[in-house]
Amino acid sequence: MSSDVLSLRLPKDTKKRLDSLSAQTRRPASVYVREALEKYLDDLEDYYLAAEELDAIRAGKSKTYSLEEVKADLGLDD
Repeated sequence: MSSDVLSLRLPKDTKKRLDSLSAQTRRPASVYVREALEKYLDDLEDYYLAAEELDAIRAGKSKTYSLEEVKADLGLDD
């Protein structure tokens, strides 16, 4: 996997917590920073995608379906 280097400043307490976790688990701090950043970016991308879709729904540019419509379309009517 190709990777780039990113330099950042952390508050001292955050760095201390990260170093402590790294020492306890014997894993590099970079592993936790990378995992946390990837999770945060996934969540943030999902949020903005949902917000964009909500705007489209409110503007009448995207159709919504009721549960009953979805069930009927999938042949799941009881």
